[in-house]
Amino acid sequence: MKKVLLVLIFLSLFFGCEKREQKADFIISNATIWTGNNKVPKAQAMAVIKDSIIAIGNLKQVNKFKGRETNIIDLNGAFVTPGFIDSHVHLMMGGNALLNVQLRDVDTKEEFKKRIREAAKNMEPGAWILEGNWDHTLWGGELPNKSWIDDYTKDNPVVIYRMDGHMVLANSLALKIAGINKNTLDVEGGKFLKNENGELTGILKGHAMTDLLNKIPAMTEKQKETALKAAQEYFLSNGVTSLHDVDSLGTYDVAAKLKFNNDLKIRIYTFNPLNRWKELRTNKEDNKWLKDGGLKGFVDGSLGSHTAAFKEDYSDKPNDKGYFINSEENLYKWVLGADKANLQVTVHAIGDKAIHTILNIYERVITENGKKDRRFRIEHAQHIAPEDLGRFAKLGVIASVQPYHAIDDGRWAEEVIGSERIKTTYAFKSLLNSNATICLGSDWPVAPTSPLYGIYAATTRRTLDNENENGWVPEQKISVEEALLGYTKYAAISAFDDKLKGTLEVGKLADFVVISDDITKVDPKKIKDLKILQTYVGGKKVYESK
Repeated sequence: MKKVLLVLIFLSLFFGCEKREQKADFIISNATIWTGNNKVPKAQAMAVIKDSIIAIGNLKQVNKFKGRETNIIDLNGAFVTPGFIDSHVHLMMGGNALLNVQLRDVDTKEEFKKRIREAAKNMEPGAWILEGNWDHTLWGGELPNKSWIDDYTKDNPVVIYRMDGHMVLANSLALKIAGINKNTLDVEGGKFLKNENGELTGILKGHAMTDLLNKIPAMTEKQKETALKAAQEYFLSNGVTSLHDVDSLGTYDVAAKLKFNNDLKIRIYTFNPLNRWKELRTNKEDNKWLKDGGLKGFVDGSLGSHTAAFKEDYSDKPNDKGYFINSEENLYKWVLGADKANLQVTVHAIGDKAIHTILNIYERVITENGKKDRRFRIEHAQHIAPEDLGRFAKLGVIASVQPYHAIDDGRWAEEVIGSERIKTTYAFKSLLNSNATICLGSDWPVAPTSPLYGIYAATTRRTLDNENENGWVPEQKISVEEALLGYTKYAAISAFDDKLKGTLEVGKLADFVVISDDITKVDPKKIKDLKILQTYVGGKKVYESK
């Protein structure tokens, strides 16, 4: 009898503990929750235990998980979405840019010079002035010249990127350090721009940047750590809870250190250079916070620098079709090997010839290596030939696109590639209509990281100069819900993370964002001005608007 009694007590305690473990740590209530899950698209409340969701639905359903110590968070009707996933960032570069000179919004030659002058005043002699991310179209299209800044920077080498990352301006000191002079010849896939007298202007394109960039001192571990911390705070303030670092510059090791010290607040997936696929370490153990296993390659450059590869000439520059950064044969060899090793591959391709070429390579590799769940991606996929639109879905290739670029480039792209080619430029709607998967991102620091701004861009296509009231190439606008899915569900799918995140449903991570208004109901033109109120990662509030 005593044994039976002991067993009953044990079972009572066991099941009692199990019940208590199922009580939520906190419950979100009085909210409009957009889940991204088409089975339960909207909800009123959500219960969270530790880092995961244990219930979501109406308040009655969720309150079953309320315990004595459960914290009830009343959101006063605010709008909640899954945490945004930025599918395309240059993390260390952007973090460093936050700590360096910033030129992205400069719209006059005078302001450009002023900011460089001010940066130089605050630098120690010999320190490099970097990043910048300038856009010459904002001040009329004249490319900057080293003569603009040489007088202010005699003691500081300067290498500042154009916003697309495919062109830099260097001052005379930086060129001297790199051994580049007026007699230096252009290289394959790169150009040293010169004036009518044969003198260097300081503008370097494509592979012409390589020797110069190699002279820039590597960031110290402390600098990388500071840059990463600055970047993660910036992302969290914009509602981004996960990101894909597509050009990892040592991010993994720095992030691992932050994670070890409990300082990592954002989830990171790092991509490494495609041509070094044999060196890649894959991380299968902890893919909640940090993982690698992705590879990124390049076919061409960018539209703004005329380095994107097209089938026909640029409309504003006869006999110029752009060029490939890497050969088709090398790209095929790298993709084939990486795919055999079960590594995920994504490739930067912007011009229609570049996109056609990488689709051909993917198709060839799929045929040779056999069918499997590989989730090939194309980064940017900006200017697609009409005959290639249907191939994304057919081959299972994900288009990783950045809506902000559409409202930026839309100010001048028609002049550069003509009225016919722009019909399938940033062709988000055409891709969706063909059943392709698109994931959305920012390309930060080339563009702002704000997903709200990205959703605004994708749904309105109103260019930054306010010249396209109803949208640039308006037939390519997509709905708010389609854009939300691109920043959540499909962004997770694009990284093999869909079992963990991307939607708000039972068993998935409690990564979510609280927004001031219901973006599915407000005028899309107002979306960019809405506020991120709170950001949660793994059930912890990591950002709150002040």
